[in-house]
Amino acid sequence: MSPLEPTLAFCTNFLFVPGTRPDRFIKALNSGAAGVIIDLEDAVGADDKEKARSLLRQAWGDFSAAQKKQLVIRINAPGTKFYGADLALAEEINAPCLLIPKSESRDQINGAAQILPATAIIPMIETALGLDCLKEIANAQQVLRLALGNLDLQADLGMVCDDEESELLTARFQLVFQSRVAEIAPPIDGVTPTTTDENRISADANRAKRMGFGGKLCIHPSQVGIVRKAFEPSSAEIEWAKRVVQADHDAHGGAVKLDGRMIDHPVVLLAQKTLNRAK
Repeated sequence: MSPLEPTLAFCTNFLFVPGTRPDRFIKALNSGAAGVIIDLEDAVGADDKEKARSLLRQAWGDFSAAQKKQLVIRINAPGTKFYGADLALAEEINAPCLLIPKSESRDQINGAAQILPATAIIPMIETALGLDCLKEIANAQQVLRLALGNLDLQADLGMVCDDEESELLTARFQLVFQSRVAEIAPPIDGVTPTTTDENRISADANRAKRMGFGGKLCIHPSQVGIVRKAFEPSSAEIEWAKRVVQADHDAHGGAVKLDGRMIDHPVVLLAQKTLNRAK
């Protein structure tokens, strides 16, 4: 795990805000979102890219040190004509974390890391090639965690998914699996397109948690609280985790039963993770 910006490794929700709307930057930070992604890519038209960079440059000095630790900059994809200028801006403002869309190789990530040695990187997996190169991307320099671009990945693969995106279960599993193998923070799940169907947002967030994701991307402030609640351990989960850890402590690491269930090392690790999330 990258030590550069560890706070963002534990965020369970990330709210997008367009780079052309500096009036929303502080509002997003005050929305209850754990992390805020200032978007220079999809939310900004081709003719407004330089304007967005200029507005971000102007606003950067107004953020406190604590606020900057919550911020992620989504730049434009490698290979686009906007990529170089975005990296130059990130270097100029000493951005704490970059979200790199359509990440497709270790070289792309390592190249950005060489320019920005003090910046954590979140590669976004949105293409078949990115998914195919997932292991090397997860092990690239300064990678904090991975993120899934579920809508773009569907389009790249020619998929027409159901409401539950069952067709992407394998891709989601691969992000969780490769993150664990690379010993980086759990990945961030993609967006839910609806902003009004609370049941759908909650179901998507709970699926992400069950699958081992550590967070989820949000496109509207109304999604933040729902996603945060889904990832927070329940009081029952916290109480169970405390009892497991205590039982393990009393058994001095040996196998022990609790409520008729065998408590071994994997169960203890899961309990410890639950307590860490609760903190």
